[in-house]
Amino acid sequence: MLIKSLVAVFLAAILTENYVLSKFLGICPFLGVSKKLNTAVGMSVAVTFVMVLATAVTFPIYMYLLVPMGLDYLQTVLFILIIAGLVQLVEIVLRKYIPALYNSLGIYLPLITTNCAVLGVTMLVLQKVDSTTAYTYTYGHALVNAFGAGIGFLVAMVMFAGVRGRLENADIPKSLKGLPITLVAAALVSLSFLGFAGFVDKLIPLG
Repeated sequence: MLIKSLVAVFLAAILTENYVLSKFLGICPFLGVSKKLNTAVGMSVAVTFVMVLATAVTFPIYMYLLVPMGLDYLQTVLFILIIAGLVQLVEIVLRKYIPALYNSLGIYLPLITTNCAVLGVTMLVLQKVDSTTAYTYTYGHALVNAFGAGIGFLVAMVMFAGVRGRLENADIPKSLKGLPITLVAAALVSLSFLGFAGFVDKLIPLG
């Protein structure tokens, strides 16, 4: 049952609860870094790493420090500080070991700090830790959810990079060129994920 629930959480984070295409978080890098496949993948790997590590740190701090001390109202400020520190770590590593990727990501790398998808992963998972509901997330579920969210971010970025590559060679009306056709394409990619609705719920109820 535990393995089945972890698989369900993982698939939900990628498909039915995709943070970019379903919850519409992290749209800035989704639109800004998806022009080229290599930068899209690089950004996604960095975001995934930050998501998992941030969840690994913030979840126990919230459960075993903030809540018992009645300081849970500080979660947003504290989580942002933790994410900022982790992004600095990623930035240092990329600058030293993968300078090409570091330069290609440019301003979008430090913007991971304010990427609402990363903050959303760490905060929204706390809403599913409730003993009054039929299903409660554990620390393991939170980590799997964060990793799945990162993979979902990667899937969305790679898919959209492919779509934008095709758009460059398409005969697009002048009035739709640029940002308008990009937003239309993003909406269509998001709609394609509606086909997975109910799939995870049949695997195991997560309500």
